[in-house]
Amino acid sequence: MKKAGFLLFILIFLVACSDDQVTPNDRFDAFVSHWNEQNYDQMYEMFSTESQSSYTKEESVQRKEKIYEDLEVSELQVSYEPLEEDVLERAMEEGVATIPFQVQMESLAGTISFDYDATLHLEGEEEEENWFVQWDSGFIFPEIKDGGEIRFSTSEPKRGEILDRNQMPLALNDEVYEVSIVPEKLGENADQSIEEIAELLGTTVESIDNKLNASWVQPEWAVPITRISKDEEAVKNQLLEIDGIQISTTTGRVYPAGEAAAHLTGYLRTVRADDFEEFDENNYAADDMIGARGLERLFEEQLKGERGVKIYVEKEGKDEVILAEKEAKNGENLVLSLDINIQEKIYESYGEDAGTAAAIHPQTGETLALVSSPSFDPNEVMYGTTDRYMESLDQDEQLPLINRIVSSFSPGSAIKPITAAIGLDNGTITPEEGIEIEGLQWGKESWGDYQVTRVSTSNGPVDLEDALVRSDNIYFAMKAVEMGADALRTGLENFGFGEEMPYEYDVTTSSISNSGTIDNEVLLADTSYGQGQMQMTAIHLATAYTTFLNEGNMLKPIFLADEETGQIWKEGLITAEEAQIIQDALRSVVTDGTATNANIDEFPISGKTGTVELKQTADEDGAENNWFVAYPTEAQDILIALMVENSHEEDTQKAYEKVTDILLDLNN
Repeated sequence: MKKAGFLLFILIFLVACSDDQVTPNDRFDAFVSHWNEQNYDQMYEMFSTESQSSYTKEESVQRKEKIYEDLEVSELQVSYEPLEEDVLERAMEEGVATIPFQVQMESLAGTISFDYDATLHLEGEEEEENWFVQWDSGFIFPEIKDGGEIRFSTSEPKRGEILDRNQMPLALNDEVYEVSIVPEKLGENADQSIEEIAELLGTTVESIDNKLNASWVQPEWAVPITRISKDEEAVKNQLLEIDGIQISTTTGRVYPAGEAAAHLTGYLRTVRADDFEEFDENNYAADDMIGARGLERLFEEQLKGERGVKIYVEKEGKDEVILAEKEAKNGENLVLSLDINIQEKIYESYGEDAGTAAAIHPQTGETLALVSSPSFDPNEVMYGTTDRYMESLDQDEQLPLINRIVSSFSPGSAIKPITAAIGLDNGTITPEEGIEIEGLQWGKESWGDYQVTRVSTSNGPVDLEDALVRSDNIYFAMKAVEMGADALRTGLENFGFGEEMPYEYDVTTSSISNSGTIDNEVLLADTSYGQGQMQMTAIHLATAYTTFLNEGNMLKPIFLADEETGQIWKEGLITAEEAQIIQDALRSVVTDGTATNANIDEFPISGKTGTVELKQTADEDGAENNWFVAYPTEAQDILIALMVENSHEEDTQKAYEKVTDILLDLNN
């Protein structure tokens, strides 16, 4: 009976202990929960008396928070295996428990993981008794348990280059000069020296002073002021004659094609706060460069690459201990389908004229050139010494900073082959059917005083070929009115109007009108011959003409070299026979029509002219935009859509003169 009573007493005791006494497992589980949730204040309350005497709450909490923040710690996961029953019993008896645990986290340098042991002590009196963690710096990282500082360093990736189809560079990383000033070596005439330096560099004294007065600057340190191109040898030599100047060679972005491809490539500038609305701030340091416009901006993430990061522990007199390391990932090269030789030839053809042009291979869809004139020198923007260079560009009446590649314009009569194709497809136009048209003007009574004007009268009925050859506005206006607004709008939409082009270079979507509809017959008539409110990019116009060279299928425009060529964007816009009819007419435009000056027997060219009147009234002597879309009749290996802005009566032939010269030059 006594033995049974004793056993009952023991059982009651154990039950009481299990119900009321917290175990090391229980306590450490709560500690780990706080840690995973990064509740550092609650963690500190569970430190042992000794730990709290060694580390203040502020030191412990702020240090861990700062380290985790600096290292961009995320996905923190602390785990452990609870002590087995026998180990737990012994710990309860001795008042000390050791629990192994594991930590894993993601950081700016990648994954960091480690194993460590937590020691818990039983502290307190009777009802206040509990387990507390013997904390030390090893809980942050074992490598700093006995001292040491957490450091991290970054390594910059090499920016990807922009290359043409033949691997010729449009943007590359090359040597430039970095100009620095050592303040203490400027001498007694420092102010005068800074004025001379500012004048040579095309900058301001204030800009130089701001850099020399930065908080980090020491008198004996070389302070970088700017970079200049290696072409600026004369400026470099003049600078070196000034006391305090140091010039070293460094790597910078260089644009070999200069003005010819400036709008296409863009350039770099120092990163700004507003860039982070589009790009990840974590990928940039305060003085990093970022794409400012063009391809440098459009493909910034691909070209930039990823910075390398190394997190390590630094201890005096000992080798560094690496906690995590992520190698720098260089940017990817961007290889275009463009040919820089064609790009430069087309740009040079503009001379002092303004305009835009697109050249494509009409059998593959590959873009061979995208030109905007006038332009600017991206090397001068980044490293130039011309005083107020950008300001002078901004004030230029020809607007060299406007990227006409992405802009849309009225195509004028260059749209007539597309209107013809729409009429052939919907049955409004029968190729051999002639229309009797009298005089130079035509209109309807409901139009009031408005009339459509053509440039020449006809001898007999006007059929499709004659209308294209002589560029007869009245013919196309009549056919548009006959087919109706809905039919013309549908046909234009089939040719990609109002639809974003499937193109890797971001251009404006071509539009039928301001509203996207054709809501009156005057607008309907004007739209048929490319005026009214119609707007179209040069690359879209060139692409539309591939329909006539691919049996009625419009090709997808290709911009990058690794894209599959010969893809169809719009299939079956017209039949192969109808496409040949328009091809034949485009040849006749050059032999017998509005582009006879482009007719060269030994090198046949086919194409269509287009004139867009910019004047507001018939009496006004206004300027015109002139288009010529053309290709070699036999080879059909390049098609150019070129526009010259603000031409006047004496130079309306500039567009097809330029295209003819370019095609001849490329053929030789």
